[in-house]
Amino acid sequence: ELHTALLASQRGLELAGWRVEVCSERLSLWDGPKALASPWGSFQADKLEISSCQNYSEVTWEQVWGCIILYFNIRREPLSLINLRKRNVESGEEELASRLDHCKAKATRHIFLIRHSQYHVDGSLEKDRTLTPLGREQAELTGLRLASLGLKFNKIVHSSMTRAIETTDIISRHLPGVCKVSTDLLREGAPIEPDPPVSHWKPDAVQYYEDGARIEAAFRNYIHRADTKQEEDSYEIFICHANVIRYIVCRALQFPPEGWLRLSLNNGSITHLVIRPNGRVALRTLGDTGFMPPDKITRS
Repeated sequence: ELHTALLASQRGLELAGWRVEVCSERLSLWDGPKALASPWGSFQADKLEISSCQNYSEVTWEQVWGCIILYFNIRREPLSLINLRKRNVESGEEELASRLDHCKAKATRHIFLIRHSQYHVDGSLEKDRTLTPLGREQAELTGLRLASLGLKFNKIVHSSMTRAIETTDIISRHLPGVCKVSTDLLREGAPIEPDPPVSHWKPDAVQYYEDGARIEAAFRNYIHRADTKQEEDSYEIFICHANVIRYIVCRALQFPPEGWLRLSLNNGSITHLVIRPNGRVALRTLGDTGFMPPDKITRS
C-alpha cells in the first residue's frame, strides 16, 4: 500500500515540475521548479534525498510530503536564509539584525480565489464541459465585481480545464491589460480524504495520492509571503475549482485540511486571502456571491 501511494504521489510531484526517482527505500528529488523556492531565497541544494535511514529535518520516509513541507517551511523564515557560520563575531547581533531585515518580506499579497461558473456537468469529455448560458452570466457578474474594486491586479492564474478557461476569458474582458497564465496544478481533483467521510463522493484511494500531491504543490507554489524584492502590495486572481479552493483555504489558515469538504462555494464566488509580510494569513471573504441576484446563484 505504501509503494502504491508513493508511485501515485510521484506523478503528482512530476506535475509540479520535480524530477523524481523511486528506488528501493530511497526517494530522490532534484531540479525542482524555481517558483517553489524563490519566495524564500535560492534553492541551495540541486538534489534532495530522503531515505528510511536518513533523518532530514526529523522526517521519515513515510512522510515524503511532510519532508517537503518542513523543508520549505524552514526556508520561509528569514533566519533560515542566513548562513550563521559566516557571521562576523565582532559585529555580532547588529550585523545579524541588518541581514535579517534584508531577508524579510515588505509587501502584502492579496489572493483572490475564484470558482469557475456553472458548466455542463453531463459532458462526456472534459472539453465538452463548457459553461452554460447562466454560467456565462455569472462570469460577467464576477468580472464586473472585481473591476469595481478599483484594484491594480497583477495577474490572473487559471486552471487549464475548459470551464476555468472560459470563466477566465469572460472575467479578463473586465480587467484589460492583466496577464493570464494557465497551469495544470490548479485542475480539479481529490485533495485529501475528507473527515468526516461522505457517502455521495468516494473517488478511488489512489486518486487522493495523485491529486493530493499536485494540489498541495499548487498551495506551496502560490500561497506564500511576498518575495523580499517585492516593494508594493500585490493583487492576484486565481480562477480554479471548489475542491482546490477549499483545500487551499484550510491549509492557509492552518485548519485541519481533512475538513475541506465542510465548506461550500457557489459558482463564480470570490474568496479573498491576505498574506502579511510576517507570514500571517487572514480570510477576508469566503465564497462571496453577494454581488449576484439570487436567481443567478448556483452551486453545481
